Amino acid sequence: MNDLCSAVPAFRKPQNTNIRGAHMYQIEKMNQKLLAPQVEEELMNFILHEPVKVGEKIPNEYELAGRFGVGRSTIREVVKSLVTKGILEVRRGSGTYVVSTSSTANDPLGLRRFTDKYKLALELSEVRLMLEPEIAALASEYATPEDKEELKRLCQETETLYLAGKNHTQKDVEFHTCIARCSRNRVVEQLLPIIQTAVVTFVNLTHRKLMEETIETHRAVLDAIIKGDSVGARCAMIMHLTYNRQMLIRMKEELHRFEKENETEHTSDE
Repeated sequence: MNDLCSAVPAFRKPQNTNIRGAHMYQIEKMNQKLLAPQVEEELMNFILHEPVKVGEKIPNEYELAGRFGVGRSTIREVVKSLVTKGILEVRRGSGTYVVSTSSTANDPLGLRRFTDKYKLALELSEVRLMLEPEIAALASEYATPEDKEELKRLCQETETLYLAGKNHTQKDVEFHTCIARCSRNRVVEQLLPIIQTAVVTFVNLTHRKLMEETIETHRAVLDAIIKGDSVGARCAMIMHLTYNRQMLIRMKEELHRFEKENETEHTSDE
């Protein structure tokens, strides 16, 4: 009998004394997931009604946590969600900025799901190089006197905002959109979302780093279209887009170097 009893393992309490703690952690995570959509809606309302304009910075993590009465982890989740949707952008060492107030419903190309914005911007610049030089050439042939006046106005307004340090993105988009419409090609009009998205993506990443080059090449494109010079318009647009592409490549390389340096520092700390 004793042998039989000794063969049966004695009942032991679970060794993991952290089960209750793990359970509470899961509840907190669940509550955070339920809470985040509500806070995201409140933050969007704050951005729209404060208002926090495109190009402006939102309050920091601590302030937002206090404003909405939630933990910083919830705020981080909300910000990450709005970054994915193209509403916010986190700029290293500077803060979190509003880059759009449009929801994903206004993302006709579905590009906001791509998280590597530099790679996306480079791919968009490749598409622009395929399309916009020829569009500019067509615009030089078909633009009416009224079209040319509209282009002059938009070019000047973009330049004025740029030089004043104000947000020029919308006028920049309108300038390129007007060139496309001057081509009098109905298919090109259907491709406008590609051009518009590419302009916005580039401006949001580069933050005025190519002001002189942009002003100079915008003027060159405009002058060629006004003169009816299709070769000049094509070449000026190629130059404009090449400047953009080179800047994106440099910025992507700088980011890569920064990330490698950070990895090296963390490794040496360990």
